[in-house]
Amino acid sequence: MSNSKLWKQIISCPTPFLIAEIGVNHENNMQTAKKMIDEAKKAGADAVKFQTYKAEKLAVKDSPAYWDRTKEKTDSQYQLFKRYDKFGEKEFILLADYCKKKGIIFLSTPFDFAAVDFLDRLVPFFKISSSDITNIPFIRYIARKGKPIILSTGAATVAEIDEAVSTIMEKGNKVALLHCILDYPTQFEDANLNMIKHMKNIYPDLVIGYSDHTVPDKNMLILTMAYLSGAQIIEKHFTLDKSLPGNDHYHAMNPNDIRIFKDNLNFIIKIGGEYYKKPVACERVSRENARRSLVANTTITKGQIITTKMLTMKRPGTGVSPRFFDQVVGRRTGQDIAEDEIITWEMLI
Repeated sequence: MSNSKLWKQIISCPTPFLIAEIGVNHENNMQTAKKMIDEAKKAGADAVKFQTYKAEKLAVKDSPAYWDRTKEKTDSQYQLFKRYDKFGEKEFILLADYCKKKGIIFLSTPFDFAAVDFLDRLVPFFKISSSDITNIPFIRYIARKGKPIILSTGAATVAEIDEAVSTIMEKGNKVALLHCILDYPTQFEDANLNMIKHMKNIYPDLVIGYSDHTVPDKNMLILTMAYLSGAQIIEKHFTLDKSLPGNDHYHAMNPNDIRIFKDNLNFIIKIGGEYYKKPVACERVSRENARRSLVANTTITKGQIITTKMLTMKRPGTGVSPRFFDQVVGRRTGQDIAEDEIITWEMLI
């Protein structure tokens, strides 16, 4: 499938395009990475996403941590990134091929220029991290590849988003923006899902989605609310075991979480139904029997002129509708009508 066709599929799909971000939760193990791809596919994810970086290109050695150190105890960004940066071009080629074989889209966020270059032939579109939203030279370099770009907007001002979007669109690339809170983990009260609606208002021509860093709630209501707020793309970290220590396991969804979320979406679509207001098939019998008809309030003999006192309104609605009350009053009867008999047009002359 071409990049443009895939992009049209994403923006026209009735449910969000779901990216299961494996990131570095494979912990440098190829078999684990493949198993995570398998499980994400079986659970219903549309894509899996990795992270492609080398620690020495990403952070200085004394770069301070910005995550919850009760969950991830490493004090230095460099130390943490160094622990998980063993996959390189060879590994990502293998993983991209494996994804193709399994029928799921392969993505990986690049964090340096070399990663952009070799990922270019592996990914249908690029994902740029919130951390690089002000890295204009890097954004410009990615945009030159000519592919659609998904940009996370965690911790960004509207002015910063505008500058990044303008840089991308200078090259004519299609753009999607993900509302994101750059806090690990994000507390529920900090999710600010209403910002999705704001972004849809200020960027009406762009695809808007959500990248989530909350700890999954048991009913997956955060992601469900993001969809109801208008998110067309949803990205969330993915793991097979939330109890694993450190890194991104503790705020990641697992395969069962994906299934719960997908069930929520299917139920919402099921109850959403049609857009245009009209009677539906299941209402046919009720429409006839639960509505009222004009009914004789007394015995009416043939030839009488009907007065208001001769009429009442009762169920079922198989006779003349009460909406024609004024047209019936003053009409002459063509037959005898018994008290409590439903009036039909054939009885009138």
